[in-house]
Amino acid sequence: MEAKKIRSTFIEFFQSKQHQYVPSSPIVVKNDPTLMFTNAGMNQFKDAFLGNEIAKFPRVANSQKCLRVSGKHNDLEEVGVDTYHHTMFEMLGNWSFGDYFKKEAIEWAWELLTEVYGLPKDRLYASIFKGDAGDKLEMDQEAFDLWSKIVSPERIIMGSKKDNFWEMGDTGPCGPCSEVHIDLRSDAERELVPGQDLVNNDHPQVIEIWNLVFMQFNRLADGSLKELPAKHVDTGMGFERLVRAVQFKSSNYDTDLFKPFLDAIADKSGKTYGLDEQTDIAFRVIVDHIRAISFTIADGQIPSNNKAGYVIRRILRRAVRYGYTFLGLQQPFLFELAPLISEYFGEVFPEVRQQQEFIAKVIYEEEASFLRTLDNGLKMLESIKTDLKAKGDTVIPGQTAFELYDTFGFPLDLTSLIARENGFSIDEVGFSSEMEKQKTRSRAASESETGDWVMVNEDTGVEFIGYDYTEAQSQIIKYRTITDKKGDRYQLVLDKTPFYAESGGQVGDTGWLVSDSEKIRVLDTKKENDLIVHFVEKLPTIPEAMFSSEVDRERRQLSMNNHTATHLLQSALKAVLGDHIQQRGSLVNDHLLRFDFSHFGKMTEDEIAQVEAIVNAKVRENIPLSEQRNVPIEEAKKMGATALFGEKYGDFVRVITFDKNFSVELCGGTHVPSTGQIGLFKVVSEGSIASGVRRIEAITSGAAEGYLREQQTLVKEIQDLMKNPKDVKKAIEALIQERNDLRKEIEALHLEKASGVKAELLKQFVDKDEMKVLIAQVELPNADSLKKLAYELKNEVSNALVILAAKIEDKPQVAVILDEALIAAKGLNAGQIVRELAKEIQGGGGGQPFFATAGGKDLAGLGKVVTKAKEKFL
Repeated sequence: MEAKKIRSTFIEFFQSKQHQYVPSSPIVVKNDPTLMFTNAGMNQFKDAFLGNEIAKFPRVANSQKCLRVSGKHNDLEEVGVDTYHHTMFEMLGNWSFGDYFKKEAIEWAWELLTEVYGLPKDRLYASIFKGDAGDKLEMDQEAFDLWSKIVSPERIIMGSKKDNFWEMGDTGPCGPCSEVHIDLRSDAERELVPGQDLVNNDHPQVIEIWNLVFMQFNRLADGSLKELPAKHVDTGMGFERLVRAVQFKSSNYDTDLFKPFLDAIADKSGKTYGLDEQTDIAFRVIVDHIRAISFTIADGQIPSNNKAGYVIRRILRRAVRYGYTFLGLQQPFLFELAPLISEYFGEVFPEVRQQQEFIAKVIYEEEASFLRTLDNGLKMLESIKTDLKAKGDTVIPGQTAFELYDTFGFPLDLTSLIARENGFSIDEVGFSSEMEKQKTRSRAASESETGDWVMVNEDTGVEFIGYDYTEAQSQIIKYRTITDKKGDRYQLVLDKTPFYAESGGQVGDTGWLVSDSEKIRVLDTKKENDLIVHFVEKLPTIPEAMFSSEVDRERRQLSMNNHTATHLLQSALKAVLGDHIQQRGSLVNDHLLRFDFSHFGKMTEDEIAQVEAIVNAKVRENIPLSEQRNVPIEEAKKMGATALFGEKYGDFVRVITFDKNFSVELCGGTHVPSTGQIGLFKVVSEGSIASGVRRIEAITSGAAEGYLREQQTLVKEIQDLMKNPKDVKKAIEALIQERNDLRKEIEALHLEKASGVKAELLKQFVDKDEMKVLIAQVELPNADSLKKLAYELKNEVSNALVILAAKIEDKPQVAVILDEALIAAKGLNAGQIVRELAKEIQGGGGGQPFFATAGGKDLAGLGKVVTKAKEKFL
């Protein structure tokens, strides 16, 4: 059975059991501070488990895109090394929200595996939770009894809390689980060792394929367990492992899910998969990682230097490193696999097909950039090896190895490999120490403690009225305390709120909660899953009181101006640059709007002017807002509404229209009643922020007027300075030309002076130990002239060692240059020499073995540099 059929069979089976099929949510998580990426199928149903919302369907099935590369569930280092872990994988799952429980979950799992997929019953094992004294939980007797009716007792394994009690994180929904394992060893091997002895023991052929989680508890911040309002079922089956089991392969990578990708890498590299273990690891790393990279880019996460973007960049660089080191792929190659991703996954995940070209371009740019970085790192490693050889040392310091890792992306194993090939080793203890220091710094920067919710009033649900009102009478449902190094902060949930929670790029509202006895500042409003959370400076004295919740109207108004302008901007960009423009991120606040979009070229001044003109024309038209709420998603699509990649939309959406022929978008933000309220739109910057992603920053209303006034004032000041010429531009051009001419004259004088200095210095070389040594103090106009002088002296004198202590613009500098032959013959190294001499001027520096420079703070130390150098070499 092919993989596509295996996936569809799963969905069809549970549809026959009255389950509703729900499409995968985006792999990049939004509105959940506990997660960066979707790491399990249940993530999108978390609020239903917690009781924060009522599930739309009592029974659900789907195939969820998952990524496990950070936090508690981090399989990155195992990927490629073994044959059954992945970064990105599909999780097939079926859920019950307060409907069926253990009996149906277990019986249907057995039915599907054995009767539909035809897996051999004598190769399957079930594990159950044996209990845990710490949590005061007894063995899952119900699950044991149910399995006992299906399999013999020796096929039921008692599992520990680690293996058979599932928790999504440090807090949240959890419960005992029952796993199904399969033994894929040969009959001969199974005769020697029973399969039950290998379950949960990391045997590559005895693997878990399905986890049936019985959600009964909520883990609180204090570590205790609280019964959930209703019992639920959450199952997760690794699609890649299921395909392997059904196709009876010894590795996930031998299935038709991966083979086309392995073949493509083989064609590209000229290597063959299956002949060498290290090469095989490289193959597996690449074909796994291209999936993770492509799916996250398709869902809106571009590789970058922070948070989720940095994780994706690490994954991409890991794939490039393996290809570079073990497969000889020293030019960009990953991007060429994007069409295969589209071909094999586009049917079930259409976003990778729709964005195939964009995905490929982003990957190419990232690869090309990292290959340049990799090359620089290799050069640095070469310099390190030269320095160590000169010292007679063979151990690369841990701090140096960590710098290669942190700056150039060199993992320890790559540095170790290159070191061993050259007769060196690495101080791995020192490396580990540096790594732990970095982790400690990261933990200290982000460490906070979140308390449990404290109920105040009856939870009747949260009503958002902020589209229509900026004030409401509200009661606090619950609150909690967040403690970090800044102290305590507080979060409140209101039963009715006009405060817009940060979403879709628009910042959250601020304002006040006012009661008869106090006025409390609302500092921010954010979404956490489906909750609207208000951040306040202090807890109310009487939390049970009735409050007037009041939005800061002026700030809201300015944010609305910028948000509506963002919609107009996106449509204008499409009109000027083309329909390939897609939003990749945005920020809307009361000061400015920031819009990130897919485009691979710098916008010209003319294009920016055209965009500005279109937006301002729409502002002057004073187009009224057309807002439609609760529109069926399919109807909204037929209307041509623009949707964002990476957003999870429900069955009903809100459509914002400013002229149905210009701007129609799905949007949850707040907007002006008509475009004329924006007043004025002005682009203040445009530039690149990532491969294939540009950023425009713009301002509106009073901020735009102020900006133009500043520009007018600046032009007037320049005119006054230039004595009000008729043509200001021409006058400035003439001034620039005059300055350039004077610079050339000064450079000629500098060269003349340096030539005279050189002539004098050539007379001062001293013969010493078969070398020509020059040690002198000079005064020169700039650093370039010092470098030029050093090179000219070296080139005119054989076996030269030149040390120059220079005063340059009242600052001390030292330059050391030597004949390359002296490096091997005398064991000299310019970098080592200059670092030692730089101590005399309170400075530091470095460079190549034959040429190095240093700067410092103590000008008076130049004489000491000369004295110290003469003591050593003369």
